Amino acid sequence: MNSIDTLTLEVADPAAARDFYARAFGPDLPLDFRADPAPSDGFRGFHISLTMAQPADVDGLVATALDAGATTIKPVTKSLWGYGGVLRAPDGAIWKVVSSSKKNTRPASREIESIVLLIGADDVAASKRFYVERGFGVAKSFGRKYVEFESGAGAVTLGLLSRKALAKDAGVAIEGSGSHRIVLSDGGPAASDPDGFAWEPAQRQAPDTTSSNAAPISSSND
Repeated sequence: MNSIDTLTLEVADPAAARDFYARAFGPDLPLDFRADPAPSDGFRGFHISLTMAQPADVDGLVATALDAGATTIKPVTKSLWGYGGVLRAPDGAIWKVVSSSKKNTRPASREIESIVLLIGADDVAASKRFYVERGFGVAKSFGRKYVEFESGAGAVTLGLLSRKALAKDAGVAIEGSGSHRIVLSDGGPAASDPDGFAWEPAQRQAPDTTSSNAAPISSSND
């Protein structure tokens, strides 16, 4: 089963982006950064959710993100589904910080329970077929409205929502053009999905060849 290892954000200043995310959300998110001046305007067609255990955890993470330079799109508040808000990072990426709980049951923590990338699809069914063929297992599916894929061994859970619904969920206008400014890495070959999101093979760590028991590296082109 396929899974997502890394999200690469294309930004104007990778060093500044790396510093922001480390201060805002901590140093352990599966993020990489790449300099790319490609034009991008309006809604980029995705947002990333950080799921926390309780409201106090959401409040703490949102506070540090705002201190680090994020701006508020939707203020943190209670809702029918739980508690949370929506932020925009200095590079323009949209982040939700949420909890399904409305009550605090323990001391506040910065532990992130899950990371969910939601892509706004023009045709949810067509995008679902692309990802199933790419090796993603379907965890939940509600017709042409919403799909959630199994995360497997990956750090990020992938989901699909209609572009209109996703823009509404994020609290932004649906219009947007140019680069998505995100590249996704998994165990598959390079490809582009029906909505123009780029996928690259995950960079695997090279084997340790310093041990005398390590297998020799072949010089063939097989």
